[in-house]
Amino acid sequence: MNKLFITGIGTEVGKTVCSAVLTQYFKADYWKPVQSGDLEYTDTHKIESWTENTVCHPETFRFQLAASPHQSAREENTEISLEQFQLPKTANKLIVEGAGGLMVPLSDEIFMIDLIEKLRIPVALVVRNYLGCINHSLLSIMALKQKKLKLEYLILNGAFPPDTERAISNFIKKETVIIRIPEIDQPTKDSIKAVAEQLAKTNL
Repeated sequence: MNKLFITGIGTEVGKTVCSAVLTQYFKADYWKPVQSGDLEYTDTHKIESWTENTVCHPETFRFQLAASPHQSAREENTEISLEQFQLPKTANKLIVEGAGGLMVPLSDEIFMIDLIEKLRIPVALVVRNYLGCINHSLLSIMALKQKKLKLEYLILNGAFPPDTERAISNFIKKETVIIRIPEIDQPTKDSIKAVAEQLAKTNL
C-alpha cells in the first residue's frame, strides 16, 4: 500500500478514526482534500493529535459551513473542480480521507467518487453497523465496481451481527481484505496506537 483513499458508506461512520489507525499502522502521511466546517478542530488536527509524527498535508479546500462541500463552496462564492486537486508529493505512504460517502457532491456536476477516479488510487470503505448499513454498503461497492476502482480494504468499524457482516462481505471480491477495527469511544494517541499494533499482528 503506497496510497489509499478512505471513504465511507455515509457520514459519521468513523472515517477519521479509521484513517488515524491506518495512518499509524502504515506510518503514512495524511491528506484531507476538502474540509467543510469545524475549522477550529479539523480532521487534520485530529490526525495530528491521535497519531505519532505524522506529516499532514494542507487541504485543497477549507470551508466555514459544515455542509456538503458543494453547498459550503457556494456559500463562499467558490466552485470546486477536479483540476484543482493534486496528490501531495511525498516519498512516504499516503492516506487520503474523503468527506462523507462516495456520492457527496463537490459541485453540481462532480462527486467524491469522481475525485477518487481522478486520483486513481485504491479505496478503503468504512462500514459501521446501523439499520440500513447493508444497503448503503452494497450500493457503495457497486458504485466502485462501476467506476472500476479497486476496493483494497473493507473496514468493519465496531461490532457487527454475523448476518450483517456476512451479507456485506459476501458481496466483495476475494482480493479485498477485511479489516476489523474495534469500537474506540475516545480516540487518543495511545488507543489508536494500540489498535494499529493489533493490526500489525494480522499482516495486512
